Amino acid sequence: MTIHITRRDFMMAAGATIAAPAIVTSRTRQAAAAAATTLTLAHGAAPGNPRAVACETFARLVKEKTSGSVTVNIAGSEQLGNDVAMLTSLRTGALDLTANSQGAASGLVPEIATLGLPFLFADSAAAFKVVDGDVGKEIAKRFEPFSIMLLSWWDNGIRHVTNSKRPVVKPDDLKGLKIRTPADPMTIDIFRTLGAGTEQIAFSELYVALQQGVVDGQENPLANIASSKLYEVNPLISLTAHKWESTPFFMSKIGWAKLKGDAHTAVTEAAAEAGDEQRRLMQEAAVKYLGEFQANPKVKVNEVDRPAFRTATEPVIEDWKKKPFGDLVQRLVDAARS
Repeated sequence: MTIHITRRDFMMAAGATIAAPAIVTSRTRQAAAAAATTLTLAHGAAPGNPRAVACETFARLVKEKTSGSVTVNIAGSEQLGNDVAMLTSLRTGALDLTANSQGAASGLVPEIATLGLPFLFADSAAAFKVVDGDVGKEIAKRFEPFSIMLLSWWDNGIRHVTNSKRPVVKPDDLKGLKIRTPADPMTIDIFRTLGAGTEQIAFSELYVALQQGVVDGQENPLANIASSKLYEVNPLISLTAHKWESTPFFMSKIGWAKLKGDAHTAVTEAAAEAGDEQRRLMQEAAVKYLGEFQANPKVKVNEVDRPAFRTATEPVIEDWKKKPFGDLVQRLVDAARS
């Protein structure tokens, strides 16, 4: 765009030494505006959840690292649909980024569900060592044919059971209970093996489903139980620690193609840095909320017979070793135990 400066305009300026920088600045701003890129990032977490906080951090870091040429707009709390819908939008390019879920992602790449094998990881730190290594890189590559890039492995924590009927101390205590699980084949297998009935209900609808008795209980990390206030309608929290889950942070290849120059590096770095923060926040949240739940007279927290649960769920691991990607299951188990 050509900027025309009249003699009158020039004389009204403070002087050439002031006017010249102003003209250059105006042109620079116009060029930057023309080259600006806007990305949309969606997730299903409630405000204040570590996933939501990390997404805000990611957006800030991208803006800083690109000097404002790339802006990330965030739609949280399933505003753009559930995790499955977000993945569909990602593949078509209608959505650029999502901090998604392991269960939904397994609908595209079943191998990702293996990260949730029962009692595979003692804690999230043990899981990070594996997903940041060769096995994690191999699983990430399997999303590329779907026009999806896995930028970073975020944390969805060690998961526990809550319900409104009775404390769960031993595996038999789950028999007859209706447990909401995500649409994750591994989680479904675990609870059916333990004798529970399973229902797949959108996370945004879970509070009401528990409140109305559609299901008796559910399973989630303590951070999710707290941020979505599930303890209000499910006051019995049993520390089963039955599995770990990732929060895969995805980007559409179509969205990736929108980026120019160093913006690719900026987005990659921002995803990793925000992921480090999210991991830390999840681990801090687990400690914080456990203390709060134990101090809350309206909530009952109990330990479980974990060796009994481990023994009861061993058939799940053996069944998954029989799948077409059984070799990956074995390598994952070996990596987790090394």
